[in-house]
Amino acid sequence: MLRHCAISAVTALALASLAFPAAAQSLTVMPVVINMQPGQLAATISISGQGGAETSYQVRAFAWSQKDGTEQLDPTGDVLLSPPLGVIPANATQVVRIVIRKPPRDRESVYRLLLDQVPPPSAPGTVRIALRLSLPIFVEPATRAVPHIEWRVERDSNSMWLVAVNNGTRHERIHDIVLSTGTTVFKPQGDSSPYLLAGATRRFRLTGDGVLPAAGASLHLTAQSDGGKIDVTVPATLQL
Repeated sequence: MLRHCAISAVTALALASLAFPAAAQSLTVMPVVINMQPGQLAATISISGQGGAETSYQVRAFAWSQKDGTEQLDPTGDVLLSPPLGVIPANATQVVRIVIRKPPRDRESVYRLLLDQVPPPSAPGTVRIALRLSLPIFVEPATRAVPHIEWRVERDSNSMWLVAVNNGTRHERIHDIVLSTGTTVFKPQGDSSPYLLAGATRRFRLTGDGVLPAAGASLHLTAQSDGGKIDVTVPATLQL
């Protein structure tokens, strides 16, 4: 099993960007998020070579899930890529076709493409670094798919956690999360991925100065999402 982790700043850009190309040294890729509408089972990405030298690449597809708070990638035969590897001449563009073999049914299907730049052999005394882009693919089912997120705050004697459960049939992209007791502000710590997939649960450790709220207290949560601003009251529970 291959577990996804952030490998470079370029990977983080691919996770967060929705509208702009991501550049990896001598590669430019568009789009960095692949959204397939209901009934659509094919799409393309364009990989452009820059910098005056040819570039080799390899692209692979994985099924994507979020389990126990971990981003997980598993090999899949549900996605065909053509061509999956090749050499891009200097200042040229390679189009890679993506075909989904298994249409989604009751909820959105999600995958990730790992695009690796294969560096040429290093000259004596130099080191070449292979860069990687992780590109999400979202495939909507024929029926209407929407996210449905339930929030709660769990705390123990030392820490507080924001728990988000997506009981819907589509992912949600969430960022700029802030919780407040009225006098103390808490923010999630150490999590760069903005996505909460359908059927997944994520826990965010919260940091902030001040006294932890008592069990049964309520906090005010604000955040931004693809569906607009989130503004809700979240109950806090005590975990023994």
